[in-house]
Amino acid sequence: MDAKSFKAVAVRSPRGATVTEIDWADGHKGRYPHEIMRGYCPCAGCQGHSGNIVFVPPAAHQLEIDRFDAVGRYALQIVWFDGHDTGLYSYKYLRALCQCEACVGASPAASHSPVDRA
Repeated sequence: MDAKSFKAVAVRSPRGATVTEIDWADGHKGRYPHEIMRGYCPCAGCQGHSGNIVFVPPAAHQLEIDRFDAVGRYALQIVWFDGHDTGLYSYKYLRALCQCEACVGASPAASHSPVDRA
């Protein structure tokens, strides 16, 4: 993947949604179920400090997103409605979590397998 693969140009996640969509500069349209995004939260509180990120099943009340904050040109910080906000999701990491029809077969998140910490 080239540099455009890791540049988000639009993020859509309406109130009450269960899926976030991200348009990437290379034309890819990513699909991110909130269960996957929260279950693979990369923060140390959820994951510890190991080399892999494992799926931690979230509770239903943990799946609504309040807002996204850009972190430089490389990541999004997701602020969840339950107050959790310490995970920084790099654009490279988000591409690995994509659940669109084209990516789901190659994504470890589809089977809740561990994901390498990018």
